[in-house]
Amino acid sequence: MIVQKFGGTSVGGAEPIRRLAEIVQRALQRRPVVVVSAVGGVTNELFRLGQLAQAKQDWRAAHAALAAKHRTIVAELALDAGLVAPLLAELESLLRGIELIGETTPRTLDQLASFGERLSVRIVAAHLAKTGLAARAFDAWEAGLVTDARFGGARPLPEAPERIRRALADFDGVPVITGYVAKDAQGRITTLGRGGSDWSAAIFGAALGAEEIQIWTDVDGVMTADPRIVPHAEQREKLSFAEAAELAFFGAKVLHPATMTPAIEKDIPIRVLNSFRPDVAGTTVVARLAPHERGVKSIASKHGIAVVNVVAAPMLLQFGFLERVADVFARHEVVVDVIATSEVSLALTTEPNARLEPVVAELAAFSAVTVLRDMALVSVVGEELSDSLRVQATVLATLAELGVKVEMLSYGATRNNLSVVLPEKRMKETVAALHARLFGR
Repeated sequence: MIVQKFGGTSVGGAEPIRRLAEIVQRALQRRPVVVVSAVGGVTNELFRLGQLAQAKQDWRAAHAALAAKHRTIVAELALDAGLVAPLLAELESLLRGIELIGETTPRTLDQLASFGERLSVRIVAAHLAKTGLAARAFDAWEAGLVTDARFGGARPLPEAPERIRRALADFDGVPVITGYVAKDAQGRITTLGRGGSDWSAAIFGAALGAEEIQIWTDVDGVMTADPRIVPHAEQREKLSFAEAAELAFFGAKVLHPATMTPAIEKDIPIRVLNSFRPDVAGTTVVARLAPHERGVKSIASKHGIAVVNVVAAPMLLQFGFLERVADVFARHEVVVDVIATSEVSLALTTEPNARLEPVVAELAAFSAVTVLRDMALVSVVGEELSDSLRVQATVLATLAELGVKVEMLSYGATRNNLSVVLPEKRMKETVAALHARLFGR
């Protein structure tokens, strides 16, 4: 059995869905379980609809446009015209409620965001059935996925794998399941966080004992750099789980960082494939690499980050200062990418759009805090980088030649990444120069 997850561009119109059906047809002997994202751009549009309704602005035109987008796909695939009508009506009712109350809660936002996947799963399943497959649409909770109640970033409960196995045990066809969404134990809709459809695929794959998890997207696999920055970046045939996790964490958008955990636990390989070029082999992510397969694999980059510098007050230069700072970030659920320490200070980088105001206010009670914004994180990723003097020397020499002011330089705890924090405006030229030096092109 395999899991095939299709991203937003792979379900973004009638023609991509026809290609999806061909891909599923070719894999029938491997008993595919299909997981789908929302149509590309729809999740963002749903959040915008919620903002308009909350502000009592005209959301109806935007709702009509979103409805038309899905009805057009339904019509072009010659499916039942009423296929998506109930969900669109339910969405309209929710928006009316938001408009009436004038506010949204995390729970409401998860309910709102769920409509993208719930619409796409019905369209994809109906088209697969029309082509002759015994396909059925499942909302993820119907397929057994139960989470905690952390709206906007839910986590599967320990009993989820067994529930998934029971829910799908008696179905012999092709299950088509919503990614990204689930329900908690009280039956309330939750989401796994942005990009969580990959994680959904891995959760189902691990629970069902899949031989492989396929992530179908619009790129040929994991590249040596972001092709938007380095147009001649090349595909990597194989990565380790450790390398893929580092790349995902440090900015590569091909895989959601949490995807690796269920796959690692069950030693299930992941393949990243292009639904627009299905004959390309893609990138395979495996548990272990042979010695000759190690080395620099890719350069990840992420812009819009902030650097938080925390300097201890003199009377607090004592055991527990680091723990106290870390506790503040943890309680406010602000993710830290890179950390550097000295006897009297800490420097930490945070995710783009992190809400730092309450963090800074709390830290200021026992330290001096400054925040640098408009920064970028560039990470060279590969197994055993710490053993490569050539890589270290190349990175440092390139930065010196470019005259880039480096705010932070850090090896990750895994020793599989060398990360540099620098001004956002210098990110692209730095990535391009490092790519030329490390990969010779």
